[in-house]
Amino acid sequence: MRRKLSFLVMAAALCITSCNTTKSNDLSKASYGNNNEIKNKDMCTIYDFKAPMSNGEELDFSQFKGKVLLIVNTASKCGFTPQFAGLEKLHEQYKDKGLVVIGFPCNQFAEQDPGSDAEIASFCQINYGVTFQIMKKSDVNGPNANPIFTYLKSKAGFAGFNKDHKLGKIMVKMQTKNDPNYAENPDIKWNFTKFLISKDGSQIIRFEPTTEPEELAEVIEKLL
Repeated sequence: MRRKLSFLVMAAALCITSCNTTKSNDLSKASYGNNNEIKNKDMCTIYDFKAPMSNGEELDFSQFKGKVLLIVNTASKCGFTPQFAGLEKLHEQYKDKGLVVIGFPCNQFAEQDPGSDAEIASFCQINYGVTFQIMKKSDVNGPNANPIFTYLKSKAGFAGFNKDHKLGKIMVKMQTKNDPNYAENPDIKWNFTKFLISKDGSQIIRFEPTTEPEELAEVIEKLL
C-alpha cells in the first residue's frame, strides 16, 4: 500500500508540473447562456465560476480561495457509488484543515443518476451520510457541459485507469469498445472522476474513477 501511495504522489507531482507548464485554453470572466456555455473564454481560475447547488441557490467559488478543492462528478446507481463513503470520510477528516469536497451529480453515463436534485441529495445523505456539498445535476461532456468541467478538462487530461482496481479492466474494455483512442481526449470517462485543486488554484490534479478516495489522502495532505 505504501508503494502504491508513493506512486500516486509521484504521479500527482508530475501532473502538477504539467498543469503549471502546459498552456491550455483560457476560460476567464465567464457569462453563461441557457445551456451553460461559456460565452467569454478567458476564465483564468476556478474562483471565477459560480454554479447552482442542489437546492437551486448559487455557489460562488471565489469563497474557496485558500482552500484545497476536491471536485467529483457523481452518480447514485453506479458501480463506483460506494465511493460516496470514502469522499465523506475525506471531508470529515480534512474539512477543518481546509479541504472542500463538492459533488456534481451527472446522468450522462448509462443514465445512472436519473433522480431529481432533491432525490439525489436525499439519497446521498440517507445511504452514505453525505454532508459535503452536492450541486445541481449537470452534464460534464458535450455542448451542454457544466463550464466548471469544461475548465477542469482543459487543465487536466485523462489520467489513466488503474487496471488493478476491481473495475479497472471493465472500464478499459468498455472505453476501448466505444472509442479506441479514448485516452487521447480529456473527456470525463465515467462517474467519480476526481479533480484536486491547490489552495491558489494553480495546480489541478485529475484522478480517474478507479482511484479510490482514500488513495488521495496523502496527496491532499501535501496540498493542505
